[in-house]
Amino acid sequence: MSAKFDLIVIGSGPGGYVAAIRASQLGMKVAIVEKAELGGVCLNWGCIPTKALLKSAQVFEYISHAADYGISVKDAKADFTGMVKRSRGVADGMSKGVQFLMKKNKIEVIAGMGKLKPGKKVEVTDAAGKKSEVSADHIIVATGGRARELPNLKIDGQKVIGYRQAMVLEKQPESMVVVGSGAIGVEFAYFYHSIGTKVTIVEFLPNIVPVEDEEVSKQLERTYKKMGIEIMTSSEVTGVDTKGKKVKATVKTPKGEQVLECDVVLSAVGVTANIEGIGLEEVGVKTEKGKILVDDFYKTNVPGIYAIGDVVKGQALAHVASAEGIICVEKIAGHHPEPLDYNNIPGCTYCSPEIASVGYTEKAAKEAGYEVKVGKFPFSASGKASAAGAKDGFVKVIFDAKYGEFLGAHMIGANVTEMIAEVVVARKLETTGHEIIKSVHPHPTMSEAVMEAAAAAYGEVIHL
Repeated sequence: MSAKFDLIVIGSGPGGYVAAIRASQLGMKVAIVEKAELGGVCLNWGCIPTKALLKSAQVFEYISHAADYGISVKDAKADFTGMVKRSRGVADGMSKGVQFLMKKNKIEVIAGMGKLKPGKKVEVTDAAGKKSEVSADHIIVATGGRARELPNLKIDGQKVIGYRQAMVLEKQPESMVVVGSGAIGVEFAYFYHSIGTKVTIVEFLPNIVPVEDEEVSKQLERTYKKMGIEIMTSSEVTGVDTKGKKVKATVKTPKGEQVLECDVVLSAVGVTANIEGIGLEEVGVKTEKGKILVDDFYKTNVPGIYAIGDVVKGQALAHVASAEGIICVEKIAGHHPEPLDYNNIPGCTYCSPEIASVGYTEKAAKEAGYEVKVGKFPFSASGKASAAGAKDGFVKVIFDAKYGEFLGAHMIGANVTEMIAEVVVARKLETTGHEIIKSVHPHPTMSEAVMEAAAAAYGEVIHL
């Protein structure tokens, strides 16, 4: 093993492995240190395998409602074990893909736990406890995050679980309480409900998916309640009793205290950065509120040490980490990348209906001092949505009334996660509302709802 590199990346998630590949493309000699599977949480325990589970749920839902499409199907059953097995297979395939990319780009993969040492060194402890040392001119910390634990909701892996256990349970629970209604919470709620588990969501804030525009939150709540998912907002789990056969979760609600009985409690209350035990204190890297402090190009206060992804402030999303990694190494290589615009990052939630958004919510735009024009187009008025049997949801767009600047877009419906990129590109190119209206969209598609919503904002909508 060569001990001296141009760049060492600690962590091989979508931040780390992407940074390593870009650095290799730019002519650097690169090593990546990884204590578990290549691809990190995203490929192995997050984005990818959860989408595989959700696809299984969606297929089962289609089959269960086949009669709506004029198809007769008898005795469809959800095979929970089979779904989990397929999901793991998809994840393994993706992780092997990253192994291939490492070889292709001549990146040395060092298995073990990486720890920063003074003098631009990284100490690596392998699975057997054996220590070795490597050094580089530049070191990127990309150690990611893990499920956040609430003090009154300790994860035991059996009755109180995190997202990892939720993906590989040995048997399907009959009932589940999901604590937290961000992307992870509502995705698992949809998955388990659709295959027959009784699901209750408990959310501390007044709206589910609380980072989304309020109208989107309300629409998802209506849809979920119609499906049969119970939702308790402005509520918190104050304690759990796991002694009996069932779990008893005590929930403080606006109407008083309630005790919910279930097989399992899923804690989905966010992400904590993995910044412990990696030598930050030893080399003097500054942190604040559980995150590593960096500048616009991901430099820490210590020369030669950088940080990207969930360990720095900004949205804890795979695509954010990848973008940060590319910007970071391009700057190291002497290029002149633009700093990342964190207000033009798309957020996607893959429950059913899907949610996708970018930019300002209506409330945030008004708070920022904009006078706004808002347009909405419901999928109930979309020919493609009707044909597909997916009339739930809408596209909502927000423009600055003065200059026509595209301030934000918020979508809920089938396949909207595939549609949001149009708005991201439009905003990057400083497109105005009228330019969206005059860009001819194909018919019939779900995506023409973006054009129709823009037309609605300016009083020119045809199909409403």
